[in-house]
Amino acid sequence: MLVVDDEPRIIRFLDIKLKTSGYEVLTADSGTEALEQLQSSEPDMVVLDLVMSGMDGFETLKQLRALSAVPVIILSGKESNADKVKGLELGADDYLSKPFSPEELIARIEAVRRRLAPSQERKTSDIITLGHIAINLKKHIVILEGQEIPLTRIEWLLLSELVRNAGKLMLYGELLAKVWGPEYRDDVQILRTWISRLRHKIERDASQPQLIRTIPKTGYIIDQPAA
Repeated sequence: MLVVDDEPRIIRFLDIKLKTSGYEVLTADSGTEALEQLQSSEPDMVVLDLVMSGMDGFETLKQLRALSAVPVIILSGKESNADKVKGLELGADDYLSKPFSPEELIARIEAVRRRLAPSQERKTSDIITLGHIAINLKKHIVILEGQEIPLTRIEWLLLSELVRNAGKLMLYGELLAKVWGPEYRDDVQILRTWISRLRHKIERDASQPQLIRTIPKTGYIIDQPAA
C-alpha cells in the first residue's frame, strides 16, 4: 500500500497504524514521488492526500489514472461536496475527510477490497452479448462492433454490476453502495454522471439508450440477454 501525504506526522502515523494492522506500507511526500513509486513498486492500493505542495492530489490522481487502475482512497482536509465529487469523478474509489480515525480508514480499505474482489457467488458466464456489444467479465473487456472500448474503473464496475444482475432492477442506492460504498448511497447525481459517461461509450445513441434503461426516480436495468 502506498501512502501519499506531505505532512511527515501523518505519514508516520499512518505508517505505524497500517503496519500494525498487517499491511506493507510505502510512503511518498509528493505527487511526483507517488507516481515514481507507483511505476517501480506497483502497490495494490493508494491512500492519497489532496492538499500538497507542487502537484496537488487532484493532478496526481489524474496522472495516476493514466498509468494504473490501482484502487485509490482520498484522505483529505477538503470537506466540500464539490471536492468529493471531483475526486470520485477523477477515479478515486473512496473519499475520507480529515480528521479521521485509523479504524475507519482501515474499514474503508477493506470495503474497497471487498467491492473490487471477484464474487465467488456469481456464476455468470465469462462472455455476455448484449445487442451490439460483447462483454468479457473475466478479462474486463468490452467489444463494440469489433472494436475494444476502453472503460475507466468506475465505468467498468457499473457495467459489470448491471450485467451480472441483468433482468433485475438496480436501485440508485443499491448501485451506489456496491460501486462506491454504503456511505454514498444517497449521491444520485454522481451515479447519473457516470451512467451518462458509460452510455456515451457503449450505446449507439446515448440520447436514446437501448442497453442501460432508466426506471425514473428508481434506478437502472439491463435486460436479460437473449439465450
